Amino acid sequence: MLISADEQQIRRKRALLWSAAAAAVVMAIGMGFGRFAFTGVYPVMVHEGLLTVHDGTLAASANYAGYLVGALLAARLGSHQSFSWVLASVIASVICLIALALTSTPWLIIAIRGVAGLFSALSMICASLWLLQHKGHHKGAPILFAGVGVGIFLSAEILAIAEWLGVNSAGLWWVLGLSSALLGLIALFKLDRTPGQLPNHEPTDSDNKRLPLGAWPLIIAYGLAGFGYIITATYLPLLVKNSLGSINPIHVWAVFGLGAAPSCYFWHRLNIRYGTHAALRANLLIQALGVILPVLLPNALGYIASALIVGGTFMGTVTIAMPAAKLVSHTIKFNLIAIMTAAYGIGQILGPLLASYLYSNSGNFASSLIAAGCALLLSLVFTLRISILSSRH
Repeated sequence: MLISADEQQIRRKRALLWSAAAAAVVMAIGMGFGRFAFTGVYPVMVHEGLLTVHDGTLAASANYAGYLVGALLAARLGSHQSFSWVLASVIASVICLIALALTSTPWLIIAIRGVAGLFSALSMICASLWLLQHKGHHKGAPILFAGVGVGIFLSAEILAIAEWLGVNSAGLWWVLGLSSALLGLIALFKLDRTPGQLPNHEPTDSDNKRLPLGAWPLIIAYGLAGFGYIITATYLPLLVKNSLGSINPIHVWAVFGLGAAPSCYFWHRLNIRYGTHAALRANLLIQALGVILPVLLPNALGYIASALIVGGTFMGTVTIAMPAAKLVSHTIKFNLIAIMTAAYGIGQILGPLLASYLYSNSGNFASSLIAAGCALLLSLVFTLRISILSSRH
């Protein structure tokens, strides 16, 4: 039976939508569950005596270091390899979550968190490569990156329910592992090796407006953004611990994820309408204000607003920067997405180290949050450099 051109177009759009949804689930598993869920379980492990605060810091640092290593390992991966590594990252992330349920040895927990960080980076990079390049679905970027926020929200609320039921930390890891395994099985039905039909496309004035032509300014700006958001993302539950009464602080972490998921659509539309330069500057400026808000308003309202603002902007940075990087990736010899992810990882390592040092001297996180806000403003300055390079092109 012959299929009309319109029907073929509808089927193609439907297939691309399902591909974007599957890639988003990979993001939810590797990032939301595999990487960020530790933020919610960590206080329970400290309360049970499985980890000290110092152990938790080491586990977080190991995760960030693993993320950096994963980004560097992925630097030479091509889009034709992305499918295999997407599957590997999902399987490894699930195994790491379940492994944490089976051990109570601090050094082993730290090591597992390092491995989890490595595969989180691979899930981010390879899911992006698979959807944006292998499938050629650049318009699917908002759905793809929304997966991180959805994963944070789902894992946080799953943890909140499990904690309310009295589940211990080992049980929490089991719940997270089994939930992510179920999500992985669902995504598996829409993941495949078949490349998409890349459309022939000539650059337009609109494309040039969105195109960041300076690779290194883009990399540096992205690394500073990683430094800028991570202090809020790492210490948010600790910041709100004594400000919400009987409310579980994990719900504020869920708010962080809830802000992240729909923000990808907002920032994508802003990027399309006003261009990469304007959208990225607005994103970094608002994010900086959200980061320092707890310093200006140190109460429950300030913390919740900060969670919404930073949650609603940090994945927006990714949504704007990653597709833009793919548009110029052919102009350089290395994998630009991987190098940008590595720069982001370095920023995420340095952020908590500075926060720990400043906290030991001041007893609070005010100076750390101000430093993070300044890093985001400095990142904004590098977007001005990107514009200068573009105007000279």
